Amino acid sequence: MNGYHIKVNKMCASCKHKECMSDGTRICQKMGLMVEQRYCCRHWDMSDGLRNAGLQNGGVVRLKRTRIIIIK
Repeated sequence: MNGYHIKVNKMCASCKHKECMSDGTRICQKMGLMVEQRYCCRHWDMSDGLRNAGLQNGGVVRLKRTRIIIIK
């Protein structure tokens, strides 16, 4: 959990050391290895975006209403 009580799964997808390539592969910047989404190593650290998830007035943008606009 982060500081705002949002559950974060501990894996490569939530790590701040991941780098996503244009073809969808992930590279761990700490280890220099190509890793899977669910891989978790000892260098895991929560990404800044997930660390701030749930922060009031910033961090997370909440959408109250969705409108569909059709342009002819």
